[in-house]
Amino acid sequence: MLRLGNILLWMAAAILLCQARPNVKLNSQSSSGLRSDCAANVMRLSLDKALAVGNQLEVEAINGTKHILLTPSMAAQCGYSMESDPWGNTRIYTSLMGCFVDNKDDATFNVGLRLQMYGENPSDVVSHDVSQTCSYTRWASREILCDRNYMEVSHHMANLDAEAKGETRDGKDEKLNANLEASGASQGIWKMTFYTPEPVAMVLQEAEQAGYAAKTTSSRLVMRSPYNTAETYSEDVAGVPMEVFRVSAYYMAPQGLNVMNLAAACPKGGVLFIEDMISWHVPRRVTPLLDGRITVSEMHMGINGQRLDRSQMAARGYTLSTTDFHIVVEIPVGSPDGYFKSHAPDYQYHITYFVEPMLEVLWREDDTQDDTRYKVLFPIMTPLMPQSPQIQDDTVPETRVFSVLVGTFLHDVELRNITFSTGVLTVEESNAKGFTVQEHSLANGSKSFSLQVPFDADVVLKHNPERLVTSYFLPLIFGLIVLPEETPFALPVDLQASLQDIVLPIMAGTCDQNQFYISVKFGSHGSNFKAIVGPRELTAEMAEDYNFYENGTHLSLILPYTAKDAVFELLTAESVKSRIDLLLLDRANDWVLADLYLACYFPLKATECHPNGTMTAVAVKVESTRNLKPSQLSLKDQSCTPQFSDDRFAYFSFSVDTCGTTRTFFDNYMMYENEIRLSYNNNKGAANTSPVDPDYRQTISCFYVVNETQTVAFSAKPRTYEPAAEIGTGQLMVQMRLAQDPSYELFYQAEDYPVVKYLQQPLYFEVELMHSTDPHLELIAENCWATLYEDRTSLPSWDIIVDSCENHNDSYATIFHPVVSDSRVVVPSHIKRFAVKMFTFTKDDEVLKDQIYVHCDAVICDTSSQADGSCRGQCVQPPGQSYSRPAGVKKERRSTDSTRQRQISSGAIILSNL
Repeated sequence: MLRLGNILLWMAAAILLCQARPNVKLNSQSSSGLRSDCAANVMRLSLDKALAVGNQLEVEAINGTKHILLTPSMAAQCGYSMESDPWGNTRIYTSLMGCFVDNKDDATFNVGLRLQMYGENPSDVVSHDVSQTCSYTRWASREILCDRNYMEVSHHMANLDAEAKGETRDGKDEKLNANLEASGASQGIWKMTFYTPEPVAMVLQEAEQAGYAAKTTSSRLVMRSPYNTAETYSEDVAGVPMEVFRVSAYYMAPQGLNVMNLAAACPKGGVLFIEDMISWHVPRRVTPLLDGRITVSEMHMGINGQRLDRSQMAARGYTLSTTDFHIVVEIPVGSPDGYFKSHAPDYQYHITYFVEPMLEVLWREDDTQDDTRYKVLFPIMTPLMPQSPQIQDDTVPETRVFSVLVGTFLHDVELRNITFSTGVLTVEESNAKGFTVQEHSLANGSKSFSLQVPFDADVVLKHNPERLVTSYFLPLIFGLIVLPEETPFALPVDLQASLQDIVLPIMAGTCDQNQFYISVKFGSHGSNFKAIVGPRELTAEMAEDYNFYENGTHLSLILPYTAKDAVFELLTAESVKSRIDLLLLDRANDWVLADLYLACYFPLKATECHPNGTMTAVAVKVESTRNLKPSQLSLKDQSCTPQFSDDRFAYFSFSVDTCGTTRTFFDNYMMYENEIRLSYNNNKGAANTSPVDPDYRQTISCFYVVNETQTVAFSAKPRTYEPAAEIGTGQLMVQMRLAQDPSYELFYQAEDYPVVKYLQQPLYFEVELMHSTDPHLELIAENCWATLYEDRTSLPSWDIIVDSCENHNDSYATIFHPVVSDSRVVVPSHIKRFAVKMFTFTKDDEVLKDQIYVHCDAVICDTSSQADGSCRGQCVQPPGQSYSRPAGVKKERRSTDSTRQRQISSGAIILSNL
């Protein structure tokens, strides 16, 4: 595994955190968030992220009165390193043999650092001066330190044998000594020879310019090299890649010029990942450093530069062991000394685990008894580990709310937005829209996110797999980011729930003498359905013909019984049975949501007999004879065809002594009988219909009284008046209905009573003459009044219309509404419309009863007759007169001809208490 130098940022390269701080200078390393300590041959400084929030950080080394900015190259050359996690928690390590450390006899070391934190405004700078004194006397003959960005080796100089260590001819070459003294190296390092493995010689100044550091202390010679320089090389040792640094240093000692061979070798790999275990292998014998037989005298492991004892290792699950070739450190993934980090390569969620173990080994060479202390600080990061966040669908369909929990994620993941079917919403926008988005923190530091969305939200898609079942779909994409890099990734989620929640529409229908009245109360589909009237789908054109009305919750239709889409089921002597079929179909699947088959009998005389011996008859195409063409009907005598016909009716008029009419006597009666039929062959022998069609036969007959003597008088006197037909008698029907609004299109039916109204809410009444098309007749609403009880003669009562006019003594006068011709109103004079405001009867300011009944006397007059005084029109009276009766005065019935007067009443109208 490669050393992770790329994740080790020097603070001079800037750590950007969150918020600026005031311009303050502190001089104590005990400041909150700063901690320093000594760890053998290094000093550690920890900087908590909270201290540097929002700042850019620079580190300077303090050397007496000088402050040296530690750039990355300067830090590697002079023994400083830094490790920072992604959130700004930082550790700075300083070698006690560093360039700017105050070294007192290789026993006491004073380390000084200045931390400079710059806010967004360059003038806002916070300084922290840190000083730490460390004591270290357990120096081995040779000490090797492998830090994150450099290799360091120091060797004790006091016990060197001049011959063994390559002492030069001190005292024999006076010229050389003179040159060393002249160059300033009489008491220091003169030059170095690097082995790459080919020798490369440099004087001290050249080596320092190349990035190396070399110095002597009171008892040691120190060399330091950054990684990956021109004079270092790689070597495989026991299967572990090592970076090797070998140099011969020439230095001036009191006894003359000496040479010392120095070497450092640091691991660049050796890490294995076995399931959830990190296994770090370091060669037991580092051959570039050790030549002869050795003994491992001490072996320690630690974390972040600090040793751990056996109990601490056991508590964390760490092990330190040896094999024939390796020293093995094992660390469980997820141990508390490391941390997890989220990543999102290719928009997919991954995590890594980072930990920085330390290995410290003390070797003793069996031949020389020299000790080598080998210390490695080795940051390890696992490979990317793909994660599949769990999707927990907690939806309970009966609550009609989608509920989902997604996770878990590390603490550095943030939910930024959610993509719905209608678009992308931020978390704040989602909550504002009525959804519930929450973050849930778990005890182990991880987190999850939950979302609740009502089924009725516009982002939810709906589908009906069955007639009464709705399937709800909620496609989601959770948009998440990894902090602090703000790397995005996505988590798609598809939720589905089914519920038997369809409310079907409800249809009802009634009939009067001429029309069908159909109402539909909407269900779950609202008005989103296909309406099939008879055989046809309802179109805008049909809706206009059928008085279609919709108010958002209901619709209504009014159809004449002769409508094109109605069918005739049966014809009797006095009526025809007509039926209208209405189907409501689901638009997507054509499921039947509701059906109504409304059939009623409507007045229709099939046969009429006239005194002059003429018979008239109507033939109707009924449902059982769908292919019938009425024009092809005839009487027994096939030459007697209809006088008029269309696609549904045929009208015959003929004399009883023609067209094959037969006559039969019964006691005192004489019956004439004929038959309307469909002949299969016309005069030319061609078939009118197929013989497989049903036969059409309709028997028509008339009865006349025989043996009745009538006296007829004749006179020769000239006529003094024109002959006029005798006026026949018959029943004219009048009805009064309560309309739902001033359009007079929808009326309350019998099953709607009692009708509830608010006080002073208008009541819209319509009085209509039924089954007449005579334009000379006019209907007059002569008197109308309200009572407390259903009995029209009961007391108390209150006049609404008096002698065809409004009651002028009423502060809320009756209002007459004009009537004009339309698709329903053929003769406007046959209808009167008026409105009165809802009221109640009171006594001593107490409501007697919260209901009223309305009654009217209507008069039918002949507008063509000047002698008919009742036809003066609605509300025509001598000026200055008004007619009213006080409540409690009983009405007397007018002495109008009962054949022309009709009495009508409404159902109960109840006052609402709301």
